Amino acid sequence: MSITPVNLAAVNLSEALASFDDVYSPRIVTRINDYDVRIAHTRGEHVWHVHEDTDEFFLVLDGQFDVAYRDADGREHTVVLRQGDVFVVPRGTPHKPSSPGGSILMFEPTGTSTTGDRHEGEVPEHVDSTAGHALTNPERASVSDRR
Repeated sequence: MSITPVNLAAVNLSEALASFDDVYSPRIVTRINDYDVRIAHTRGEHVWHVHEDTDEFFLVLDGQFDVAYRDADGREHTVVLRQGDVFVVPRGTPHKPSSPGGSILMFEPTGTSTTGDRHEGEVPEHVDSTAGHALTNPERASVSDRR
């Protein structure tokens, strides 16, 4: 099994976030086993959605990120996350992220859609329904050659 050089490069998350401006359009900064490590800018409302077979991990890198979710009885709750906070949405839990502005890091199985296995209503224009994008300028975000 060969290892590609990109797997051996460190990535500076601040520089990676500075390389794009789109909100709710995650960039894949690396992979670990069968999981993507994604970063995204956040602002505005996402869409109610569900990941049937996987949990969703969020780490707030900057700003504020709120996650509304519905419990088994259908009651809605909101968790307000700030820089340094982590939160896991359990598989099968309907949830809707929103943010006044910030950035997040997520762990999700490769191929997981940002709008889940199913979602409610129309996906807003500012939400990219994707399984993530490669960094467009990864060498800018790489710290492997710094001295």
